[in-house]
Amino acid sequence: MSDPAPSFLARHQFLIYRLFSLSGLVPVGAFLVVHLLTNASVNAGAGVFQSRVDMIHSIGESLLPIVEWLFIFLPMLFHATVGFVIIANGLPNVGSYPYVGNVRYTLQRATGMIAFVFIIGHIVHLHWMGKPLGGGQFDPHAATSSAAIAIHPVLASILYAIGVLCAVFHFANGLWTLGITWGLWTSPAAMRRANAVSVVVGLALAAAGLSSIVSLRDIGGDPAKLEQARTTERSMNEERERRERLLNGEAPEPTAAPGRAAAISGTRSGG
Repeated sequence: MSDPAPSFLARHQFLIYRLFSLSGLVPVGAFLVVHLLTNASVNAGAGVFQSRVDMIHSIGESLLPIVEWLFIFLPMLFHATVGFVIIANGLPNVGSYPYVGNVRYTLQRATGMIAFVFIIGHIVHLHWMGKPLGGGQFDPHAATSSAAIAIHPVLASILYAIGVLCAVFHFANGLWTLGITWGLWTSPAAMRRANAVSVVVGLALAAAGLSSIVSLRDIGGDPAKLEQARTTERSMNEERERRERLLNGEAPEPTAAPGRAAAISGTRSGG
């Protein structure tokens, strides 16, 4: 009786595992870094954060979903799918051999699973695709105020902190394992240096992610700071709309009288 034909994964295991490792760095890891640093810009004020969000959305509302799926969601799904296959075929033996490398091996897989669940929840909670499920609370034209309101509940803040820390550990520790997979560091000395770099990267990204959560909670819990953020967002949106009209060859709207401007502002902030 002949042996069964090897599966697709078995036939192409080397290539798939290399692509899996690479996708964790680019584009998935690169997106994580950009995303966390963009969110951390809220520490510099609502105007800075809004300008970063406007820059991302300047590629166009019709093109943005295509970019998201091609360079973020599909690579992330590929990385997660292969990761779950690896987990399903490997058992942690940290209880039998509790040395540091094995602990990191187990944590890498545990944080990957937690991060995946967190990302799904994050998309439902804030991304526009979550609106049919009652989510989609993030408004790109009111970046700080909408995110602050969404993050302010204690449970949401705790879940985001856990999710961010798991995603950061998975990425930073993955940098170390990626170098081993690709043969970039093979000697003990090289591994120690790479480990130090991974720790620094992880701490920096963790600080960026957690600081943005703290700042958004602070704004969301302070009516004065929340209104100040909304005022900044309205001003920037009006300026953006004015520039767009000029680029389209349209005449700018006349400046409203002070009393009318205040009335308009109050109407917009109320609804």
